[in-house]
Amino acid sequence: MQNYDALVVGGGPAGLAAAATLAMTGASVALIAPAAATDHPDTRTAALFTGSLALLRHVGAFDLLADAITPLRGIRIVDDGDGLLRAPEVTFEADEMGLADFGANVPQDALGIALRHACGRLSGLKMISGQMVSLDSTKTGIDVLLADGTTFSARLVVAADGRNSPCRSAIGIETETWDYPQVAIAAQFAHSRAHHGISTEFHRPSGPCTVVPMPGKRSSLVWVESPVIAKRLAALDNAAFTRALEDRLHGVLGTVSDMGVRRAFPLTCLKAKSLGKGRVVLVGEAGHTLPPIGAQGLNLGLRDVAVLADLVTDARANGCDIGSDALLDAYTTARRQDIFVRTTAVDWLNRSLLADFLPADLARGLGLHIVGGIGVLKRRVMQAGFESGSLPRLMQG
Repeated sequence: MQNYDALVVGGGPAGLAAAATLAMTGASVALIAPAAATDHPDTRTAALFTGSLALLRHVGAFDLLADAITPLRGIRIVDDGDGLLRAPEVTFEADEMGLADFGANVPQDALGIALRHACGRLSGLKMISGQMVSLDSTKTGIDVLLADGTTFSARLVVAADGRNSPCRSAIGIETETWDYPQVAIAAQFAHSRAHHGISTEFHRPSGPCTVVPMPGKRSSLVWVESPVIAKRLAALDNAAFTRALEDRLHGVLGTVSDMGVRRAFPLTCLKAKSLGKGRVVLVGEAGHTLPPIGAQGLNLGLRDVAVLADLVTDARANGCDIGSDALLDAYTTARRQDIFVRTTAVDWLNRSLLADFLPADLARGLGLHIVGGIGVLKRRVMQAGFESGSLPRLMQG
């Protein structure tokens, strides 16, 4: 039996960040995750807001990303539908809020590597390659059994093990889930025109087609389509797919070339009915999974991590049990509204694109027209869409 204050299960960005931030509170932490896969490169990127970047700075990962990140200076929304009322193009620019940028686009692979390096430098953190098979929670602690027979004991388990979370299932937290009739194709590519730090979202009846700036004249792609069309696109060779993408982007980035590996992901949504139970807290996709719209997913997960770190810091300072029901309840209360608001907004926007319903087209078009034409309202929408309210300490400055 190996004893720690906290166990983090899951080696994605949210799990690595959770392990690092908890170790920085002075707690003894073990991170349990399968060995990182190297045969299937992650073609996705994450648009991280300024608070998320601040957290990366605090744990020592940001400097390792200097050559990989691209500042996001604006977001352009283009109505690419065929409805009767076509919304005007709207661009949200950081300088309208007195900011240099909204955040930065970060390749998922590079982010994982930087966070693993940051974790490796923390003396109170042990990284363990393994797979959890069971857990047993009591009033005083929680025991975790790995597939190789190793047993761990802790006060708190952080479930950062994804949308199909074994920890969440083992502790008996129920979820609400639904699928969308959509598949996202992710890739990276080069182009002839400069992106100027502007991310562009083409809102289409089948879903958004989004290109996000990368270093130089490169961008990342998330192209959402119906399963039938996505399968057809996936079967194209690179030359044919490149031509299809050029057509879809309407020349915004000029000539497309150097198409990278393409991967497809079905779109789903998940909300856990509780974020904590029996000394287990859920962070990241274990607690909420969203479609790739508005860059909400990983930013939500990192806010989970930062809020949890604040609560654990305060509990330790006051000599309290970091896995107590009181701490789990405080975490759920602190995260509930943020998750609900953003999950609902992303779900509504995605469904409004899919709906073959004139009032939905009118409402979306009118909304963009009003937002684009009223400066004060536009700034408030930007503030709400990126980060609003009081940020946890690790996301400040």
